[in-house]
Amino acid sequence: MESDASTTSRALATEAVHAGREDLAGLGLHAVPIDLSTTYPSYDSRQEAARIDEFAATGARPQGPPVYARLDNPTTARFETALARLEGAASAVGFASGMAALSAVLLARASQGLRHVVAVRPLYGCSDHLLSAGLLGTEVTWTDPAGVADAIRPETGLVMVETPANPTLAEIDIRALAHSCGSVPLLVDSTFATPVLQRPLEHGARIVLHSATKYLGGHGDVLAGVVACDEEFARVLRQLRFATGGVLHPLSGYLLLRGLSTLPVRMRAAAGTAAELSRRLAADSRVAAVHYPKLGGAMVAFEVHGDPHRVIAGVRLITPAVSLGSVDTLIQHPASISHRIVAEGDRRSAGVSEQLLRMSVGLEDVDDLWADLDGALRGRSARPDRTAVHAEGRTAGPAPDGSARVPSPAVR
Repeated sequence: MESDASTTSRALATEAVHAGREDLAGLGLHAVPIDLSTTYPSYDSRQEAARIDEFAATGARPQGPPVYARLDNPTTARFETALARLEGAASAVGFASGMAALSAVLLARASQGLRHVVAVRPLYGCSDHLLSAGLLGTEVTWTDPAGVADAIRPETGLVMVETPANPTLAEIDIRALAHSCGSVPLLVDSTFATPVLQRPLEHGARIVLHSATKYLGGHGDVLAGVVACDEEFARVLRQLRFATGGVLHPLSGYLLLRGLSTLPVRMRAAAGTAAELSRRLAADSRVAAVHYPKLGGAMVAFEVHGDPHRVIAGVRLITPAVSLGSVDTLIQHPASISHRIVAEGDRRSAGVSEQLLRMSVGLEDVDDLWADLDGALRGRSARPDRTAVHAEGRTAGPAPDGSARVPSPAVR
């Protein structure tokens, strides 16, 4: 989908609503269509051969009708166009998950013989694991921002940071770090910030990664990832996506495009509530420390004096669950869940303590959320209607309608 030069001066809120949808009126449509086809008819095999040859040679998005869903899809292309515009990028490439997107970036650099990565902790736990385990044939050097320049080697293909970081919300000066990287591309995982709060490409980063599952989708009902970058690198990513199959499903593309339209409103509303909750938590004697980024945002991390697991068990309105970025508030214990896969010593050195809780603030009323947090911090017991799991791995207790509950096999 071609970008219109006249859109370059539009405000972010306007782009969020209109980007990727410019051709709808000409099609006689108002709502974005969903194309669920896996394949498309073609009566000119020679022409199709030429188009496939062109894609294999360049990775450019094929012109004309779609060919095959693993190569391209009109619905997901709309989301990619919109996200690229919000990030100020030439292109964006969608994937089945954030980890699929990161894997593609690492494979793209490795295919060019650049297997060494310099990274700054903390990162999302699975990102940390993917780098540390060398599952894609990469080698990683962990350092702090000040040590990035010295850690770069001739075979370094990427410098990776996450800012604000998961889960500590530590912030990095992107412009200063990009300068330290020299000619090596800087990848910024900007999942927590979204384009509403920061646009890393404007500060010297070359690649922006999002777990689109989070704020871009915004409703906890889509799994996706996306990379914003220049068109040259996007072409390599498209070829990898076609070859490895980590494609974004068109229904997910549709939900993401719909999510983008409310992203600025959701982020600003949730950020206002998060800032107030961080203020109240900082003034609470039961809380040892509060981490809230200067950039703002809807994420709050805090360390408690008491048992953090008691807080998790004590919430009523807030949902104790992994993930973030939905319209409802979620809380989790990173050392037990999102960063469990990271070695304990590495977790601790990156600031992920056993006392740390991470909260993704949603769109509920701030006083209702505070009342729930206050009760959980008081150490109230878990919900009385939560069923106990017995040693033999079966649940017991009354069903919601009062009838006897049938024991069920434990999930292992």
